[in-house]
This record gives sequence, C-alpha cells and structure tokens, in this order.
Amino acid sequence: MNKIWVVCALSASLLLGGCQSVNTTSGGAVGVERSQWMFSMLSTDEVNQMYAQSYQKTVGEAGSKGVLDKTSRDAKRVQAIATRLIAQAPVFRPDSAQWKWEVNLIKSDELNANCGPGGKIIFYTGLIDTLKLTDDEIAAIMGHEIAHALREHGREAMSKAYGIEMAKQGAGALLGLGQDTLALADTVANYGMTLPNSRANENEADLIGLELAARAGYDPNAAITLWNKMSKVNEGAPPEFMSTHPASASRIASLQAAIPKVMPLYQQAKKS
Repeated sequence: MNKIWVVCALSASLLLGGCQSVNTTSGGAVGVERSQWMFSMLSTDEVNQMYAQSYQKTVGEAGSKGVLDKTSRDAKRVQAIATRLIAQAPVFRPDSAQWKWEVNLIKSDELNANCGPGGKIIFYTGLIDTLKLTDDEIAAIMGHEIAHALREHGREAMSKAYGIEMAKQGAGALLGLGQDTLALADTVANYGMTLPNSRANENEADLIGLELAARAGYDPNAAITLWNKMSKVNEGAPPEFMSTHPASASRIASLQAAIPKVMPLYQQAKKS
C-alpha cells in the first residue's frame, strides 16, 4: 500500500479535510496513468498562488540585477518554443488553458530550468550556452518542466510533507493556530518547493514532456541527444540508487522506448 495513503488513512478522522485520489492529467499517448494522493486542504489554486509570489520575487531580483533577458535572440527562441508547447498543454490538462503562463530567461551559468505550479517558467542561459542547445533540445527540457506543473508534482510533494510532519507531530498542529501550525506550514512549503522530484515523477515528466514536444512539432529524438550531452557534463554523478533522479542511461532507455508512441504526433504536427 502507498505510504502516503497509509498516513492519510490513519489521520483522516483528525483532519478537517483528508487525502483524496486525483488524476491531474490524462494519460496521453505515453500512458501516464498513476493516481496521485493530495490533501484536500492544499488546493491547486492555493499552491499556484504560493508559487506565483516566489516566482515574481525571483524575476524581480533578476531584473534589478540586470540579468533578466527579454530581448536577445535566445530570449525570443525560448518564448517562441514555450508558446508552442503551452498550446499543447490542454491535451493533458484542459484547465491549463486558463493558467497565467509566464516565461522568462535569466542570464546565469546555472544549468537549470523549471516550470512551477500554475505555469511559471524560468530558463537559464547556462543551459543553452554550455550544451549548445538546438530548438528541439530546448523543447525537450521545457516540455519536461511543463509536465511537472501539469502533474502538480509540487503539490504532491507538499501533501506528502503534510503526511510526514503530521505523523511526527500529531494532527493537533494542523487544527490549532499556534507556532506549531506555522512551523509545519514552513516545513511543507520547503518540501514542496525546494526538494528534488522523485524518480517516478521525473519519469512521468520525461514521458509527458516528450509528447508535448512532439505535438508541438519538435523532434522527440532531441530528448536523446539532450541527455547524451547531459551525461557528458555530469560524468561525476552518483549511481542511480544514490540519486533522486534517474541515471542518464536508464533515462535515455525509457525515452527511446517511448519515442515510437509519439513519432506519429510529431510527423502530423510537421505536416500541419
């Protein structure tokens, strides 16, 4: 039995709102069908609002430091690719058409990108420059990050954090209004917004991202060239069992197995 559900079941009678099984996205051609357990007190809108505040702070700080790139060729590339990918998001999640999507490029050597809850995208120039990314490879990364947002992996992590902390402290902290409640909320926010995604979540994002890119007219084979590049950069990475992310070899194998499922979508998109 899923550990999150065990915690929820034991604590349900003590909570104003319990745990619920949700399907955040449709399965798509890649067949991501896993049900997710979420605490009902953590609504999608609340999590999106929490992240939007953090996102605006990050963008504001980048702007004040002069590293927010709005006009370069790469900035225009990132925006154009995001627009095509975002147009495909409702295939997996219809309500994402109403999200307040944002896309920003930040000048930094950091090899990173993310799409937070509610469709808030940040891409770092370090990824483009260091890996010499093609448009198809940028789409592979961005599709992966968008998939995390569509699947609400951040909210799922926060729900898990509530379960863990509730088991340690007891549900009383959730029902009160004292310092224990505030401390618990801080812990949950930290888990949900800062910790790495699980291997299962990373695999889901890989698969959905692959399909998003294909539907948007980007070659799904670029996901393979991307991870070949990443594996060379991360040659000192720990073995898979020591990491919260799949090792490059297993990640590439999973993507290669899924490419035939999405190739017809790519070919159709290219024709149109």
